Amino acid sequence: MKDHEHKEQVALFTWANIQAKSLPELELLFAIPNGGHRHPLTAKKLKAEGVKSGVPDICLPIAKNGFHGLWIELKRPNIKGEPKGKVSDNQTWWIEALKLAGSQVHVCFGWGEAQKAILNYLNPPIIK
Repeated sequence: MKDHEHKEQVALFTWANIQAKSLPELELLFAIPNGGHRHPLTAKKLKAEGVKSGVPDICLPIAKNGFHGLWIELKRPNIKGEPKGKVSDNQTWWIEALKLAGSQVHVCFGWGEAQKAILNYLNPPIIK
């Protein structure tokens, strides 16, 4: 994971750990360590163990409002004129497959968007 995305994900989990006192569902929020560069032997072992390219970064495995769980692909936001992170073809495939399987999936640019997606999933706004 690039350093910007790492910092965003650390910020999200720092927030989630603090909020877990009032939102205990956040105790089940976890990260999928798919990204990043690894030694070729480590990558080969992880692939043999079932690690798959493109799986979203974060999962909240709680059924809510007709969904089986929440998945988040976290991308870096636009920082200092750099473009936002991009979704790969493998990530697009996983996003669509998870949606078809009944999960809610979001691509979030920065931890703030991910935070909003999680809060809206756990406590959806009431539409009148």
